[in-house]
Amino acid sequence: MHSRILTFVGALLLLITGISHASSPEPVTSSPKPQTDNVVVDINTSQGTITLNLDKKHSPETVRNFLQYANEGFYDGTIFHRVIANFMIQGGGMTPDMDRKQTHQPIRNESGNGLTNRRGTIAMARTNNPDSATSQFFINLVDNNYLDGSQSQPGYTVFGEVIDGMNVVEKIGKTRTTRKGPHADVPSETITITSVTVRQ
Repeated sequence: MHSRILTFVGALLLLITGISHASSPEPVTSSPKPQTDNVVVDINTSQGTITLNLDKKHSPETVRNFLQYANEGFYDGTIFHRVIANFMIQGGGMTPDMDRKQTHQPIRNESGNGLTNRRGTIAMARTNNPDSATSQFFINLVDNNYLDGSQSQPGYTVFGEVIDGMNVVEKIGKTRTTRKGPHADVPSETITITSVTVRQ
């Protein structure tokens, strides 16, 4: 009889322990922040602000490179040094005195990413070497699809598009230009990039 009581008490304790364990709240874990493939930045200029949506999914290395320069304040005080009407506006590497700023190492060309040089997109400027882009970029004033390149010939890497301030881009694109030393198509009136700020 005594052993039956002990067995009963043991079973009761096991039941209570099981209920207590089952009713304990699950540990709260914070869900990870959602990842986004886009970054919004403002190019603040002496002519107004140009807002861009950068595409990390299709141009990861190019966007990382641009953001590095932006976060370092590299673009502050640079100018749009090359403007060709009905083509593009180029900036991000020269001072008002037309001196070239010291940059990081060139990056790999990502022009085969499926993005095209249509009106309002931003792309990397480079030399004849496809993998020579550093800090300079250009914004297309019209569709320039021939800059996309082909399987046999890399093009110019598109890494985002204008989502606000296209009127500023067009205004810059209509500015009068001149020649300064070896540089052609330089705006007669200096157009300064005061800063590039990252929104998210």
